[in-house]
Amino acid sequence: MTSQDIPAVMEIENRSFPTPWSASSFRYEIDENPYASLFVVRSPEPPGVIAFACVWVIDEEMKINNIAVHPTWRQRRIATRLLRFLLEFGASQGCGEASLEVRPSNAGALALYRKSGFRQVGRRRRYYTDTHEDAIVMTCPLAPPGKPWKGP
Repeated sequence: MTSQDIPAVMEIENRSFPTPWSASSFRYEIDENPYASLFVVRSPEPPGVIAFACVWVIDEEMKINNIAVHPTWRQRRIATRLLRFLLEFGASQGCGEASLEVRPSNAGALALYRKSGFRQVGRRRRYYTDTHEDAIVMTCPLAPPGKPWKGP
């Protein structure tokens, strides 16, 4: 992801999350956060950027902050492929584990994460400030350094 992608990413972000990140948050992640890696999936057809993800790699853990697919491109396994790429990326960076938080009401994301090898390890009570919904904390083991992630 580059700064030029932010308008397209913001369209996906605003259509995907009840409390979206701001454009300045993405700009900070791209330009200033040394732990952040941001990725986009592009299509030759409009709208161009059809999915994105933001992760932090800190020590031996990869934290998936957000992953989203443009609504008109959903149900085409793009999120599955993007998540697989992220897990392979984490393994290539020497991470032993990936983690994330997800809303209990987000059935599609929960199914994707479980299918991809994530397991629930905790719950953050009233995590989401907009609805006071809990967050389910999930982790997925990654391959040891030097060995590619194979997935479930």
